[in-house]
Amino acid sequence: MEIAIPNLRHLRVFLAVAELKSITRASETIFLSQPAITQAIAKLEGLLGAALFERHSDGMYPTPSGEVWQKRVSRAIHHIQNATLEIVKDNTPKERVQKNLVALISTTQLRALIAVCEAQNFSIASRNLAVSQSSVHRAARDLERLLGVVLFEKNSLGTNATKAAQTLAKATKLAFSELRQGIYEINALQFKDVSTITIGSMPLARMTILPKSILQFNERHPDVNINVTEGPYADLLHHLRQGDIDIILGALRYPSPADDVVQEELWAPPLSVVARTNHPLMSKHPVSAKELAEFAWVVPAKGTPTRQAFEDIFHDAGIPLPTRLVESSSQILIRELLIESDRLTLISAHQVEREINIELLNVIDFPLEHTRRPIGLCVRKSWLPTVTQSHFLSLLREISEHFR
Repeated sequence: MEIAIPNLRHLRVFLAVAELKSITRASETIFLSQPAITQAIAKLEGLLGAALFERHSDGMYPTPSGEVWQKRVSRAIHHIQNATLEIVKDNTPKERVQKNLVALISTTQLRALIAVCEAQNFSIASRNLAVSQSSVHRAARDLERLLGVVLFEKNSLGTNATKAAQTLAKATKLAFSELRQGIYEINALQFKDVSTITIGSMPLARMTILPKSILQFNERHPDVNINVTEGPYADLLHHLRQGDIDIILGALRYPSPADDVVQEELWAPPLSVVARTNHPLMSKHPVSAKELAEFAWVVPAKGTPTRQAFEDIFHDAGIPLPTRLVESSSQILIRELLIESDRLTLISAHQVEREINIELLNVIDFPLEHTRRPIGLCVRKSWLPTVTQSHFLSLLREISEHFR
């Protein structure tokens, strides 16, 4: 279910009341009438389905839901505030930079910004938002005028998002992610936790710790949705840093792939050379690198840790790499190629545990203990998980201990 992002101006009103403990004082600070502030708070409470303030004789104090919302809204506004200041500082004289620029930006403008950045086309963006193309154009151009920078440029392929647009779009997506987190937390306080955890998963994790974690987690949180996204590591990392994914689970990269993410090792299984059960090399103990080079292989793409380990086998032995290679990360394709031929692959035995148990595949006797790969999770450095998400992380850690 799509989570509705509240009006940005209503969020600023909420923060002013939460900080000043008074509608009257908030009215004087943000130059908005008291009835307008009261109406904005009522709309937010209606959207969230929870009371955000308790009214007392000495002021207005956030409820438990209000405290959660204040924390998340503050973090969201901080993302957008920093991005707008970064954008305008190089394009506007210092004395004209408005620190309260966020007060002038609307949620509609930010949603249009994200849609055009992702689609690279105004027509497609308007269809994705289910609004007219003229509305998207107007929102984008109004935002450009407000910031005093160019956000979109036409090119032969469509519309190109400038660096300023990309900076603000990333910050906005992180801000919207914070607001969704806040909505999830407020729902959980009311015993209606229907949140979503989005995981970017690499192959080994998909076949081992992830399914076990999901099954155990759903026993305790039956209404929480788990979205698992697959794809190349670079794509998953991009979506993690943009706030589209909460966690990446898979082989860790060293050095760390970006300064705004953190990694945590959960488990470090070794790689194995795997082939069909009746492969000619199954009868040899041990097998040499020269013998491995005589056969065709199925290998992952260049730049991956497993591909590097594959090449190291032959470089370390001083012999040429095998040449009859099929590149694929599809476990289904790899399995079928191995079963129907004498091809070999380099993979963790845990990934093909079922095939080994029913004697379709087996491990060739070639020592690879030194190829242990750290498997773990990668999250944004600034990410603040909900209680529900923290429980899922705890389960990942517990189940990884069994695999160790």
